Amino acid sequence: MIKKMSQFTGRHYETGSVHNALALQGVKAPHTNKPFSESFLLGVSGGVVFGYFTFEYKGYLPHLALLTRNTFDPFQTILERLGVEQHILQTTKAETAEKNLIETLSTGTPVLVLADECSLPYSSKKGSAYWNMIPVLAYDIDGDDVLIADRSARPFRVPMKVLTQARARVKDDKFRLVTLASPLTSKLVSATQKGIWQCISLFTDKPPKGARHNFGFAAYEHFADMLVNTRNKQSWERLFAAGPRMYNALAGMAEGPGAFTPPGVFTWVNCFGAGDGAERALYADFLDEAAILLEKKSLKDAAGQFRNSHSRWLKFADAALPSHVPVFHEAKTLLLKKHRAFIENGEDGMEEIADANKRLRKLEVEVAKNFPLTSAQTVEFRAQLREHIMAISEIEKKAVELLQESMR
Repeated sequence: MIKKMSQFTGRHYETGSVHNALALQGVKAPHTNKPFSESFLLGVSGGVVFGYFTFEYKGYLPHLALLTRNTFDPFQTILERLGVEQHILQTTKAETAEKNLIETLSTGTPVLVLADECSLPYSSKKGSAYWNMIPVLAYDIDGDDVLIADRSARPFRVPMKVLTQARARVKDDKFRLVTLASPLTSKLVSATQKGIWQCISLFTDKPPKGARHNFGFAAYEHFADMLVNTRNKQSWERLFAAGPRMYNALAGMAEGPGAFTPPGVFTWVNCFGAGDGAERALYADFLDEAAILLEKKSLKDAAGQFRNSHSRWLKFADAALPSHVPVFHEAKTLLLKKHRAFIENGEDGMEEIADANKRLRKLEVEVAKNFPLTSAQTVEFRAQLREHIMAISEIEKKAVELLQESMR
């Protein structure tokens, strides 16, 4: 039977949605006697990683992606490793999709539906020509509105017709509805072990997809080199030259209707996923749970090392938009303000988010006219970022070594 809740603690659209779904059903983890934590689900999904990618599309400023967690099908990985039975309904008809949702919710069961983030009314990306299908948790109906839990502590009210349109955005995911059973207690140990080994592999081995230098310790070395390299076409000297290009890499572009607005470094590290500092403290919390489940106290040493990494990631993010540069400091403040408004206030934070985006767009114009760093300062700035990245890499090499030793 569904529990009535007005506050939600799931923060990432994959691990957070599964956490919220299980918590609403009153499911508890046997090793904590509490709802399955998002940190535990992150660990089971493959844990943290580092990925570095750059992109340049015609007509747009180049941008980057810094991955902080496993992105190789983590949602299904969690459910399969924990033995969570899924009941899936899917149709091509909007009327049937709404009927399926209404009938399932009437049984008191929360429902995961795939919906386009950019089509949801509470998204600052609404109206975009782009799309991002994510699982959101529908848990009740009030009149013509569906109550949704989605990355915020506060629920959202979405008109049924609007939600139906968002669910229809991508053909393969169209009108898919999923309900979850409880994880199997017998699977917890193996799920934890597999999650840890996948995390180790993503740091040290060739990734399942993509170039080796895009993931793990090889990616740290590649990123560090691109920060100071002056010849490679993917170097920051060339791809993210001082001006709008560098600002976009650091702060990203302000969100708005119809805009293509990839995040910058600061957002990837501190405002994306389920925690700041590249989610390293969150992963450390998982390792503390894993130490209990696997009866391996040594995992707590690895947890401590990932907490050291978390601290260094915070310093790196702060250095990416240094406070001694007024325009960077204001951008950093606004990005954090937006993030907190969404998490803490949900729909009530939309006006604050819109105001922040409006000001961020003005900062983009200011930076384009007058970049705040000289050529010499830009070179020094990139070198300092490189030092942070290499320091993080060294800390995490030790963390992964501790993981390997614990799992032998």
